[in-house]
Amino acid sequence: MFSRTIYLIILLLFTAVGCTNNNNAALPNNNKSFEKEDEYILHAIEYTNQGEYEQSRNIYFALFEKTKKYEYLLRSLRFSLEIKDFETTKKESFANLNKNVPQYEEVYRIYIVALINLYEYDEALKHSKILLSEYNNIINYELIGNVYYMRKDFYEAAEYFESAYSQNGNPNTLLSLVNILYSFINEKQKAISYLETHIRLKSCEIPICSKLLSIYEEQQNIDGIISILKRMYNKFKEEEDFTSMVKAYNMLIEYLEQKDIYEAIAFLETNHIDDMKLIALYKRANEIQKALDMVKNVYKLNRNIDLLAQMAILEFEIAPDKKVVLKSVIEKFEDVLAVLDNHIYQNYLGYILIDYDLDVEKGLMLVRKALEKAPNNLAYIDSLAWGLYKQNKCKEAYVYMKKIVDAIGLEDEEIKLHWKKIQECSKK
Repeated sequence: MFSRTIYLIILLLFTAVGCTNNNNAALPNNNKSFEKEDEYILHAIEYTNQGEYEQSRNIYFALFEKTKKYEYLLRSLRFSLEIKDFETTKKESFANLNKNVPQYEEVYRIYIVALINLYEYDEALKHSKILLSEYNNIINYELIGNVYYMRKDFYEAAEYFESAYSQNGNPNTLLSLVNILYSFINEKQKAISYLETHIRLKSCEIPICSKLLSIYEEQQNIDGIISILKRMYNKFKEEEDFTSMVKAYNMLIEYLEQKDIYEAIAFLETNHIDDMKLIALYKRANEIQKALDMVKNVYKLNRNIDLLAQMAILEFEIAPDKKVVLKSVIEKFEDVLAVLDNHIYQNYLGYILIDYDLDVEKGLMLVRKALEKAPNNLAYIDSLAWGLYKQNKCKEAYVYMKKIVDAIGLEDEEIKLHWKKIQECSKK
């Protein structure tokens, strides 16, 4: 869909529409032209502060008529633009074009902006070219570019925006140019090159990086997305914009995981920003010793009881001879379960007590607690069947074990072993 986005951005740049800021800016500071001039100004400022822009506009125009000071006219015209009274803007700006005042160029430009808003594009183009011939500057190049854009003469618009950008390097000008190149004249790679070059030579200005990110996402360019998100993350970090930094980080890690888990790990190792995520990635990458070392370090810092359980699990998984660590692992789980009512840890400790014949009765009690919270968890049902088998309750164990085999088959070696033992036992 055709959009007026470019024009609106440049309009703000050209005309300083934000009239609510700097109320005293650009107001006359010379002697009063009539007795109540200061009183008029104070009333105008008060209306502005209250958001009554039409009233402010009217007072400033009255001031202009009484004093012929063009600073007041500019204020009046800007408020007319703010309230979208483009007919008045057109009429009053054209009626007061005066080459002998310093504000002539800006008044003329506002007149052209009013023409654009009234869809009088041919007139706007004619006067834009006159203005450029009188004042050859970047702003007026952009103004013509906007008129061509609104006329849907995209190649001509791109030409003027390119000329302006080559001189000012302004990110807003670049965004206008890129929008035309990418969306309207199918010069997508040229648009991308402009953005990439700007970022490389200047910095990751957030509007520019955000635009390039959206293009990379559209094209599913994972490497490009990751590169830009890293730049944005560092930019937000540098600016101490921590909310935006966290958003960029979350997106970055998601894409890094899609591409290469080891690249995600390397990023986290370098930046030291999310130890819990790094632990999770170590586990996924089967780097259990690194995960265990990290858990121990983090646990020393915050004494999070959940990390003690994670430590127990990792110690058990990594041990070449699990019997050597059984005492330490069990003690850790008991400390955890004295505080947490967690079904994962209940089942884990319960299964260890059952499998190693340390306390089958207690193990089954813990497994049943876990099943109260997650009755359809197949791992927990397997623990229950194995505990019943250890108690020689083979027929009951068979019923539970069959549910598991029917659901997931016998690909898992431990399931296969349990099924074989329980089948043999139930036939006796």
